[in-house]
Amino acid sequence: KHNGIYGLYTKGHKLVDLIMKKIKLDIVGLSYSQTQSGAYALVLGEVSGRRRLPIIIGGFEAQAIAIEIEKMTPSRPLTHDLFKSFAQAFHVNIIEVIIYNLVDGIFYAKLMCNDGKKTIEIDARTSDAIALAVRFECPIYTYEFILTSAGIVIEGNDFVFLENIEPTTEEKVATTSSNYTSLTDEELKTKLQEALTEEAYEKAARIRDEITRRKSS
Repeated sequence: KHNGIYGLYTKGHKLVDLIMKKIKLDIVGLSYSQTQSGAYALVLGEVSGRRRLPIIIGGFEAQAIAIEIEKMTPSRPLTHDLFKSFAQAFHVNIIEVIIYNLVDGIFYAKLMCNDGKKTIEIDARTSDAIALAVRFECPIYTYEFILTSAGIVIEGNDFVFLENIEPTTEEKVATTSSNYTSLTDEELKTKLQEALTEEAYEKAARIRDEITRRKSS
């Protein structure tokens, strides 16, 4: 029979293991933030559960994540693309991203990098870490205590899934006056290339959607 002190230690040890349990996450949503103007809400979802972890990120990082998920190729490498090319040139791979802490509403993340010989942790903003995770196709994790304190539970299936970043007012006007359905396939391809060259990724996404719609019809 264990004595009281050992029993207390064992219970405490199990509690720590539960709190520090790694939980795998997927990107399930990206939309305008309802609380901060000019910001976006990135929503990560528990792979084997219904809990969601909303994180407020900037517009640049939101665009960087959306572009990679949508498999769009910019005319010139974005910052996160440059980071990936630089890392791969020196045979460094990101094997996983861990959101490891939450302090005063700020999430902290780290990149677990490996060069084939050793693994190194690199501190990173969570938004940058996620943008790199989608490029390196590596898993994203967090700990139970973070999901418990900052996670929300989604009931039912009425959730806003990943959507294209909304265009600016000027781009909305341009889109309204331009009817892509009236263009030929070749004209659409030309406009798609022009949009990518101009780095107008939201416009490019809409043109791409029209091309995809025609292929599936």
